[in-house]
Amino acid sequence: MKGTEVVRKSLDGANMWLLALVQDVKGTPLAAPTPRGGNHPLWVVGHLALAEAMLVSQYILGQGKPYPEWEPLFGTGSQPTPDASKYPPMDKLLAELEKVRARTLEVLGSMTDEDLSKPSKAPADMAALFGTVGQCFTMIGLHMTFHAGQVADARKAMGKTPVFA
Repeated sequence: MKGTEVVRKSLDGANMWLLALVQDVKGTPLAAPTPRGGNHPLWVVGHLALAEAMLVSQYILGQGKPYPEWEPLFGTGSQPTPDASKYPPMDKLLAELEKVRARTLEVLGSMTDEDLSKPSKAPADMAALFGTVGQCFTMIGLHMTFHAGQVADARKAMGKTPVFA
């Protein structure tokens, strides 16, 4: 199996896990994962869409910032709020995440295994995680899986049964 195929399978798996967890919380997207708050499912979906778009656009392709209007809501250091009026609706965020993922897979599909070893356009201080194009793609999947765990915790806090047992 080629390296680009391995990366695609990883991205597909992470996406499948997240979407399976999000499906039955769309009606309660602001549920906190702990009694002390945390990243609710709505924030997670918006954050993942923004982060993935940013990694592909800036770190892989060397282009401009996508979704600058979302940075205060979903960017690094943003704080989730239980006020739904501050956010786009979950269905809009899921649609954007789908568009972002389609672009990610399109970019990945245009690459060779050799391209994965090329240096990324990430800042030098981020090289340990994002130093190569392949590392950027890998971190997209790992990041999604990490935040899917927060959605799983929010589901548990709502008393829902596990999706994956």
